[in-house]
Amino acid sequence: MFDGFELTRCEGDGAGLLVRHGGSGPAVLLLHGHPRTHATWHRVAPLLSAAGRTVVCPDLRGYGRSSKPPTDPEHRPYSKRAMARDCLAVMRGLGHERFAVVGHDRGAYVATRLALDHPEAVSALSVLDAVPIGEALGRCDAAFAASWWHWFFLGQTDKPAERVINADPDAWYRATREQMDAEAYEDYHRAIHDPATVHAMCEDYRAGLGVDREHDDADRWAGRRVVCPLQVLWATRDDMAELYGDVLGVWRGWAGDRLEGGPIDSGHHMAEEAPEALVTALRAFWQAHQS
Repeated sequence: MFDGFELTRCEGDGAGLLVRHGGSGPAVLLLHGHPRTHATWHRVAPLLSAAGRTVVCPDLRGYGRSSKPPTDPEHRPYSKRAMARDCLAVMRGLGHERFAVVGHDRGAYVATRLALDHPEAVSALSVLDAVPIGEALGRCDAAFAASWWHWFFLGQTDKPAERVINADPDAWYRATREQMDAEAYEDYHRAIHDPATVHAMCEDYRAGLGVDREHDDADRWAGRRVVCPLQVLWATRDDMAELYGDVLGVWRGWAGDRLEGGPIDSGHHMAEEAPEALVTALRAFWQAHQS
């Protein structure tokens, strides 16, 4: 797994991140979702490296083997803004001042926040299976609540989800070795059996329901947009199209004039299920925009 890549710890912005990086050429930052670790990219990263890219895959703060900073009543240490600052610090520490970013699931919110808050650093943004948090919550209806109820369960503080999850993490998350290969599975399995990681992942969702939505809403009212080329990809066997219909239409209010994308024939974890198709789409996007 990740042959030729280096595994190291890098300082973020108040958190220490475990980082896998390798390759040469223009840099791309890959950001995983919940409850995965950087290992979710183990089939994608070597393909990108072979295609002439420097690839950087961190465990986001709170996830995997990255540090878990203490939280506060507003959950700001787990805001996507804080996570984006970590990622920027890591990339600069590795010598990358400007780079492409790919984010899946919760990592897509971090990637979007990175592009909004630090436009000078992001040359291209690819979002996988996500719309902005503010849009998701603003458009929330019975269908969203029925399908994505875990957002609200994990976001509770009066009746914390951690106790339920820690009672049987395997029953809660239900991933398999076959889905992601043995080494990647062991990395993920170790993470979900760590109560500190489970708590931090819940904090991610608590921030999402509060401070992250506040940040998105403030940007929307101020008319701030992603100024770099923006690609949005979604899995055919997930529910993005069912929930939003015109997925790109949701993003038009957040993008400049370089918005594109479409479906990938995959389930939700497309980096694990359809790595070749994903890499083909990413490379075509970067080549079209010289990113």
